[in-house]
Amino acid sequence: MDNQVDQALAALQDLGTPAEIRGLAERGFGPTAPLPVNAHVHLPPNFSAFQTVEQAIHLASQQDICVLGVSNYYDYHVYAEFVRRASEKNIFPLFGLEIIAMQDDLRNAGIRVNDPGNPGKTYICGKGITRFGRMTDEASRLLTVIRHNDRERMRQVIARMGSTFSERGLETKIDEDSTVDGVVRRHGSSRKTVYLQERHASQAFQEFFCDHVPAEEQLERLEKILGAKSKATGPDDEVGMQNDIRSHLMKAGKPAFVEEAYLSFDEAKRLILELGGIPCYPTLADGASPVCPFEEDVDRLIDTLQSCDVHAAEWILPRNRVAVAREYVTKMRAAGIVLTAGTEHNTLDLIPLTPACSDGPVPTDLQAIFWEGVCVVVAHQFLTLHGECGYVDNTGRLNPQYASADERIVSLAAIGAAVIGRFQANDTNISR
Repeated sequence: MDNQVDQALAALQDLGTPAEIRGLAERGFGPTAPLPVNAHVHLPPNFSAFQTVEQAIHLASQQDICVLGVSNYYDYHVYAEFVRRASEKNIFPLFGLEIIAMQDDLRNAGIRVNDPGNPGKTYICGKGITRFGRMTDEASRLLTVIRHNDRERMRQVIARMGSTFSERGLETKIDEDSTVDGVVRRHGSSRKTVYLQERHASQAFQEFFCDHVPAEEQLERLEKILGAKSKATGPDDEVGMQNDIRSHLMKAGKPAFVEEAYLSFDEAKRLILELGGIPCYPTLADGASPVCPFEEDVDRLIDTLQSCDVHAAEWILPRNRVAVAREYVTKMRAAGIVLTAGTEHNTLDLIPLTPACSDGPVPTDLQAIFWEGVCVVVAHQFLTLHGECGYVDNTGRLNPQYASADERIVSLAAIGAAVIGRFQANDTNISR
C-alpha cells in the first residue's frame, strides 16, 4: 500500500512545480465554474453503500464527479486502489480521514457537539492528507492507540450483543471473527485492513436475524429483542432494522453499550497535522433535532472553531435543509472558513454522489462555495507535496503569506483549479 500511494502522490506532485501552477492560476487556467464534486465518502472495508471501490468510481464517473474525496476510518490500504481507479476515469483523488475524539470538558458539562447522542463526542476530519505512506513516529503512535482502542471496544460490543440476543430468545454465536469474515466476504478486503464499526455489527446481527426468523414473525420478534418499537417498515427494510439495532442496543444506556476510549480533540487534530492535512469540522446542524448545543449558535460555533485553529468545515448535505445550510455556510465563509461538502455513503442507501440537501438541490451560490473549498484542499494537497505551506502549516496555523482570509482562500482556490485543470489535461495515468 505505502509504495502505491506514495507513487500516486508523487505523480500528483509531478503535475507541475508550484511556480508553474501559480502561473497557470494567474492566467485563469482550469475550470472556471463549479463542477460536480464530493469531498467525503467512505469506501469498504469501512461500512459503505458501495460493495467495491470499482463500483464507487464507476458511479462517480457515470454521475460526472470530477473530484472525489475519501475519508475512511483508521486504515488506508484501500486508498491505493482508489487512486488507481479514480485516475483511470480522470477523477481527481482527494485524500482524507475521519477521527472520533472526545472533549472531556464538554462531556462533563453535558454539551452535545456533532453527535446527537453523546455529549463531548466529536467527529473531526482531515483534508488533503499527503503522508499516508511515510508517517511520522507520532502519527504512527496515535493511529496505533486508536486502532487498539477501537478493536477492543468492538469486540466487547459484539459479545454483549450476542448475550442480549440470546437472553431475548435468539442464539446467534456471532463474534468478532465472524463479523470480520462477513466484511471480507462482502468486499474482498484483507482481514488486516478491517476495523469494525457499529454498523458492521448491526448488519451482522440483522442478517442473522432475517435468515433465522420467518418474515411474518420478524417485526414482533425484533421488538422483543429491542425492547422497543421498531421503525423498520417491514422484512425488506434492512437499513431500518440495522438502525433499530444500533439505536436500541448499542447506544449509551443500552445493553450492548461499551464506553469508547477516545483520543482527545487536540490529539486528533495533531494526528491530522502530522499526516499533512487540514483539520476540518463536520457540521451536523439540523441533521440533529434539536440542533446540538455546540452548533445551535452559528456565530459562537465560528468563534469556537477559529479559537482552536480549525479553519475548515464540512457538510454532509443530505441530512440538512437548504435554508439551514445557507445560513451556516454563508456566515462561515464570510468569517474566512473553507467549506466542503459530501455525502458519506456510510449506510447501505445508494444515494446520488452529487451532494443534495434533504429538501432539494444545492443552490448555485452554495455550490460555488463548496467548489471553492474543494479547490483550496486540492491546492493544499499539491503545495504540501512540494514541501510548501498549503492552507495551514504543520502546526495548524493559517498560511501567513496572505494579507487576509479572503485573499488566502481565493488565491489557493485558483491554484487548486489550475491543478485540477492540469490533471484533466494530463493523459498520463497517475497510478502507473
